[in-house]
Amino acid sequence: MELEDIDELSAEQRSQLLALYHGEWWSRTRSPVDVERMLAHTSHVFGVCDAATDRLLGFARVLSDHAYKALIFDVIVAPDQRGTGLGKRLLDRIFAHPDLCGVQSFELYCLPEMAAYYECLGFTRGAGGLVLMRREN
Repeated sequence: MELEDIDELSAEQRSQLLALYHGEWWSRTRSPVDVERMLAHTSHVFGVCDAATDRLLGFARVLSDHAYKALIFDVIVAPDQRGTGLGKRLLDRIFAHPDLCGVQSFELYCLPEMAAYYECLGFTRGAGGLVLMRREN
């Protein structure tokens, strides 16, 4: 399969992204309207698709000030493509992006069972004793 890196999603790929989200507990309730709004306000979008079919195989997005922080969200790979290196491919593209390569720190949050994976990619646990705080509306 030939892979293609994309930084914009077609209408069909947006639908495929919603299907990927609906397959995960952490994003199961996302609506098409909210996903469209999220995509419109995301600093950078990173995707990998099958070049022959345009099927979206992996996705990640970044919010950043382009100087100090870049927060990586929604790293997701199609279930049948996990373990093939697509997650690393997405993250490598993020780290190398011209707008982001000078950022002081990249951050993300993940489930405990995914921490070892991200540690292999250079992330560390517990950013200086910081505590993740959340307020929901």
